[in-house]
Amino acid sequence: MNNKKRIVIIGATSAIAEHCARLWLEKQPADLTLVGRDTQRIERVATDLKVRSPQSEIRGVQAEFLDPEAINATVVDIVKSGRVDIVLIAHGSLPEQTECQSDLQSCRDALEINGVSPVLYAEAFAKEMEKANHGTIALIGSVAGDRGRKSNYVYGAAKGLVTRYAQGLQHRFAGSGVKVVLIKPGPTDTPMTAHLKSKGAKLAPVEGVAKQIVEGVESGKPVIYAPGKWWLIMMVIRHLPSIIFNKMDI
Repeated sequence: MNNKKRIVIIGATSAIAEHCARLWLEKQPADLTLVGRDTQRIERVATDLKVRSPQSEIRGVQAEFLDPEAINATVVDIVKSGRVDIVLIAHGSLPEQTECQSDLQSCRDALEINGVSPVLYAEAFAKEMEKANHGTIALIGSVAGDRGRKSNYVYGAAKGLVTRYAQGLQHRFAGSGVKVVLIKPGPTDTPMTAHLKSKGAKLAPVEGVAKQIVEGVESGKPVIYAPGKWWLIMMVIRHLPSIIFNKMDI
């Protein structure tokens, strides 16, 4: 009988997701399913994790990220082999705001991959976890979803969707055996933010952000700001009067 914790990571090739996987396997061997779009990148991550944790069971799954039927089929296939303890939904992209403004297809793509797609995966897992009355759904949102800002409001709108969705899902499963965790990272040092780093932006180390995520998910904390300072920063930004906020270059 397999008593290993069953963890599924959607968007497993992202830097944050990969570091979370490493931390989970450092704690104890696990049954880990890595879901992504690029088969070669999934295999690279899986190979590294197998070396780090030979006792773990690790498999990769190539999947679609926008087609509802394909998403549902992927999730149903994953849960066929047993109930899932944790699903981390970590995929996304960081679009250029100016490109979203000038190209409506880019705008739509950003909204779909950062907002609609995570929600569809979460909803598919929610249906299965509800049957088992067990599991944790962890969604990576962003501090960008706390208030629309001119520098990234399309991305922020997608992450705002994830935030409201997670709040509703938490309400749905209140008092049940299913937990929902919303993660709001600040700017983090990953390949996705390399262009920000080149412009001098201060980015949090991905290792520290992943540590906070894993610890928060394990405790079932409803909302995780990573690093924690962003809770205070975003509380101030959310409550700034428009007359002040609209003069800020952020």
